[in-house]
Amino acid sequence: MRSMPEPTPGLTVELCYAKPGLQFLRTLSVPPGTTLQQAITLSGVLDAAPEIDLTTCQAGIHGKHRPLATEVREGDRIEIYRPLIIDPKDARRRRAAGKT
Repeated sequence: MRSMPEPTPGLTVELCYAKPGLQFLRTLSVPPGTTLQQAITLSGVLDAAPEIDLTTCQAGIHGKHRPLATEVREGDRIEIYRPLIIDPKDARRRRAAGKT
């Protein structure tokens, strides 16, 4: 009797991206050694949001910026960050100036 090969264990990670009108949240099973960039590509988010350019957009894990070459680990939450439209400090100053 021939035995079945052992399944390759995968890492479960979550990928999220949000913009007005789109919230992309997907749970993925990826092989060990998968990089942040590979997980983003595997998720399909680049098809759902073609404006994402990984050469200019930053990505991170659990709210901390990480290089795209970072290997993901079990339970990681991968996030793709959009560029800021306005500096948060400037936005606070504008709001404070309007309250006088």
